[in-house]
Formats: sequence, structure tokens, C-alpha cells
Amino acid sequence: MSISISLSSVPARLTLLAVFSATTFYCLYKYHRLRHLKLFLNPNPNPNPKIIFVSETGTSKTLARRLHGLLASNDVAFDLVDAQHYEPEDLPKETLIILVASTWLDGAPSAASRFFATWLADAAADFRAGSLLLSRCRFAVFGVGSRAYGDSFNAVARGLAKHLRALGAAEVVPLFEGDVDGGDVDAVFDRWCEKVVAVLKSGSVVESCDNDGAEESGVVSSSEDESDVDSSEIVDLEDIAGKAPSWRKAVANGEESNEKLNGRREMVTPVIRANLEKQGYKIIGSHSGVKLCRWTKAQLRGRGGCYKHSFYGIESHRCMEATPSLACANKCVFCWRHHTNPVGKSWQWQMDDPIEIVNSAIDLHTNMIKQMKGVPGVTLERLSEGLSPRHCALSLVGEPIMYPGINALVDELHKRRISTFLVTNAQFPEKIKSLKPVTQLYVSVDAATKDSLKAIDRPLFGDFWERFIDSLTALKEKHQRTVYRLTLVKGWNTADIDAYSKLFSLGEPDFVEIKGVTYCGSSTTSKLTMDNVPWHADVKAFSEALALKSQGEYEVACEHAHSCCVLLAKTNKFKIDGQWYTWIDYEKFHDLVASGRSFDSRDYMAATPSWSVYGSEEGGFDPGQLRYRKERHHKSTRNQAG
Repeated sequence: MSISISLSSVPARLTLLAVFSATTFYCLYKYHRLRHLKLFLNPNPNPNPKIIFVSETGTSKTLARRLHGLLASNDVAFDLVDAQHYEPEDLPKETLIILVASTWLDGAPSAASRFFATWLADAAADFRAGSLLLSRCRFAVFGVGSRAYGDSFNAVARGLAKHLRALGAAEVVPLFEGDVDGGDVDAVFDRWCEKVVAVLKSGSVVESCDNDGAEESGVVSSSEDESDVDSSEIVDLEDIAGKAPSWRKAVANGEESNEKLNGRREMVTPVIRANLEKQGYKIIGSHSGVKLCRWTKAQLRGRGGCYKHSFYGIESHRCMEATPSLACANKCVFCWRHHTNPVGKSWQWQMDDPIEIVNSAIDLHTNMIKQMKGVPGVTLERLSEGLSPRHCALSLVGEPIMYPGINALVDELHKRRISTFLVTNAQFPEKIKSLKPVTQLYVSVDAATKDSLKAIDRPLFGDFWERFIDSLTALKEKHQRTVYRLTLVKGWNTADIDAYSKLFSLGEPDFVEIKGVTYCGSSTTSKLTMDNVPWHADVKAFSEALALKSQGEYEVACEHAHSCCVLLAKTNKFKIDGQWYTWIDYEKFHDLVASGRSFDSRDYMAATPSWSVYGSEEGGFDPGQLRYRKERHHKSTRNQAG
């Protein structure tokens, strides 16, 4: 049905006139507003120049403060301003601004600074603003980003510089770009600061062109550091395989044969090292780390072990938590480390000897154990046992399977009869396929759909979903114990039971661990709160529903209420005559590895004690330990008592 309006009628003319008048009024308003911005500037003819930072994790803020201090020491006064508190309509008043801008997810600025960046982009695209709006302003931009994100690397800084130029501002120093995950951001920023100071002292202006290309617009990125590397110092691993130690030969003969592992930068930069050491990490060499787990300390004091003690029989006070790679290919919203570790899609750093990593990890771990001497509850017997680690959780932080020498490292641990629990984030399927037998192999299954996986894991890979599916499928070919590890984040992935159940057939894991997310405090890198942490009852309900969906293939086997964790186990493998066999015979596992024969997960299983079985009165707490409950005096309770 079509409707026609006759312009000869009075109502139609009035309607058209009203629409025209409203449009004209709006255009006149915008014209006068922009004219006001151009002509009626700040009554103060010489406003203080400003350093404006666009920051999410605090890196840009820290760099901006450093520049602010440097300029102050050179008797140059600047105001330091957070972009989220700056009114962009004041830009036409400015005569000099310096921006330090971070790029967040998908090439976007942080949520708090989005209005500033959007206003500038809109103004640059508005023909009424023109190239005279910021004609009195000079500027310089430094970008902070991650080269691992490809085309979106420093997109925010590039966009700010482009829009400022379009509005007539003059660039006093070309755009420099630092790679925060590549480890060069401090060095590049220092060089940029030198240029800024030199230009301000001389009063000169570096003219930039209007092209968007990096070379034409004077963009200087961290890649210029690479030109300083003498190519003669980079030795291909294939060239030295004949005289390399056995672990390097193994790597050279494998998938890393084309890697150039010498002459590369260290993964752990001074900034990363300082952040991780502040969190209690002991850094090993150039890319590994070890840390004392709170459950190790708890069982040393006889106060109970972690869920792996309840589910698999490890001795938590004899467990070493370590990683041969502090780098990761994801930036998960629930990351315990608040993204203070580097990221990458491939190994691009120096490579340390796996034997040296194991030796250093054990030395550092035992030194931390020794410091527990004299702590209330720690007996000499448990302390002595703790000094001889029998288990290694390769899950500390980062992606251990990225390390090119991971198989040699696993072999070294097994030679010392140390069990291996390795966790991978399901982004390196080929690495999973080539991995030698470990005691138990975990794959993180943080979401069951493509959209939710992207939102939760924030992966670097564009084909992250295909890699995820291939990683799960690769588990089916592993003969040792395999685990899907589900981290439940309330409001994010707790409603995807059907989708999760469909993933079971891909990898056919021996076990499915379902754990509530751990809240690690407020952070600028994560928007999670305590509202996103499920109760143990929530985790149990989810687990029971998931087991029901499997139609008897999996049953709820164990729980550890303290960790808010539940274990599903494959019924036809690990339940014999009504008895669960989820525990591990570690001595038998090491004998099997040493024999060189092929074996599978049933060959080293052991009976599960009644106290860890799902629904037991103990809730997974070892009755041989002394349960300790902290007294929590909440403010509200004290007020009521008073």
C-alpha cells in the first residue's frame, strides 16, 4: 500500500515547512557552534600546553607521567590530563598538545577514553569544521599497542594523528609506536621523548604530510630496532644442529627447524620482570618462571591440599608451579596476572636450555620452601618432603606449549620422576599433536561458542575458533589422561550447557573439570566483579546438568568445595564395580615412561578415596588434614554487634 501526500493541501505544506525549519535550525546551530569554537577561544591567550593520555591498563599513563617529569626537569611546564576527563570542545583553544595513546581491543580506545577519540574523528569528518579548526595547535603522538594484533596495532594513535592533521593541527614530532608486548616500548618512548624535548627547545616544527601510510606520515615504530641487529649474528638452527646439544637437535629436526632462535630479544623485559616479581614470581632465565602456590603452603601447614589432591592424589606440598613460557596467545578476562605477561602468536624470543630451566625452577622452588621453616603448623617431616618436589603444574601463567623445547623439558622432569600436569589454551593444535606423553594434559575450554570464546579469551589469532576446535580434536589421539578445563564466569558462559555438551565428542576427554572463576580483585584489564563468581552450588548444578546431557558417558565423580570445583569422569574408563579410579599411581606412571612402551590412561589409574567422591560429607577435604577457617569480621557484622 502506498501513501501519497498532495502538496496543495495546507496540512502537507505545514508539515514540510516544519521539517525544513527544523533541519535549517539544526544546521544553523551546528554552524554557529563550530564558528564559536573557532573564533571565541579561551580568554587566556596562552593556555598551558597539555600531555593527554589515553590509557586502559596504566601503561600510557605511566609513560605520560615520565614525559611530564622529563619536561619539568627541562623547565617546560605542561598540564597532565586523562583523556576521559578532558572536554574535546576545548581543543581549538590549545596551542600545543602531546598525546600518549593506547590501543585496546579490536583497534579501539579504552571505554573511558572513547568519547574523546570519537569526537575527534567526527569533527575531522564534518565538512563544517574544516582544516582551520585546530590551525593554532601543534601536536605530537606516541602510540602504545601490541604488534601481535596485526593491522589494529596502534590504530588509536594513528587515528588521533590523522584526525588532528585533518583539522589543521601541525605535527611537531612524527608518530612513534611502541610494542608493549614486544618489549621495546620503553626504548622507543625514550627516543621519542628526546625528539620532543629537542623540538620544544628549538621551537621548530616537523612538517608531516597528509598521507595515511606509515612511511609518508613519518611513523617510526619498534621495527626500526630490528635494523640494528647484525644479520651475521643470527644463526639458523639447521646450521648448528650438528654441534648443538641433544635438545637443540630435537628442536631442529622438528617443526621449529626454520626458526632462528639465536640473536633474538629476551621475552622478559625490565618492566615485565618488575611487574611479575612484585606478584611473587621468580623469573628463570629470559622466558620462564616459578611461584609458590598457596595450596603448597597450605598443605605444608597441614591445612589441606588443592583440588588436584582431591581429584588425582597429588601431594600439594610437593608440587612445583612453573612455566617455560610467560607469553600467551590470549588475554582472558579472568587472567590472574592482569596481563602483566607478554603475548604472542609464535615463539619470537631467545630460547633457554630446558635442563637449565628445570634446574633453576627446582632451586628457586626449594628456596621458597625453606622460607616456610618456622611457620606455624609446618613440621620438619612435611618441610623435608616439600624440598623434593614430585609434581610440576605447568600452568603458572602464559602458554607452556609455545616453548620450542617443551618435549625436552617434559622428558627432564620425568627423568627426575616428577609428574607433569600441562595446561594449554587450545590455540596451538599442532603443538598438542607433537607433544610427548605427560601425566595429564589439560585444554582450557573457556567457552562453547565462537562469540563467547572471543569475548572471554580475547584471542590474538583471527582463526581462533578453528584452532580451538582443532585443539580439542587433537586430544582424541592422545593416549594419556586428558582433561577439558571449564572456567565458569557467571553472566558470561554459564548458560551454554547444550553447546558445551556438543564439544565432548570432539576430544573425548577422560575428565572434565568445572571450576568457578576466581576473583582476583579490581583491575583496569578486567571488568569482572564478585557478581561474576558462581557459588559452589551453582557449579554443582551446572556439572549435574552437563553430566545428564552426556547420557551416561560422563558422571559427576569428585568435588572440592573449597576450590568451587567439580570433576566429571568418563564412566566406562574410571568407574569399576561402582568404585571411582580418578587418582593416579605416580610411581607406575614413571615406570611406564621409563620402559618406552606405549600405554594409556587406564594403565596408571588408582582408586579414589571416599572423602573426595562427589556428595561425600567431607566435600573433597582430606580428613587427614586439619581444617582451618579464617575468622572474617565484616564491617556490617561489627556494626550490628556494636
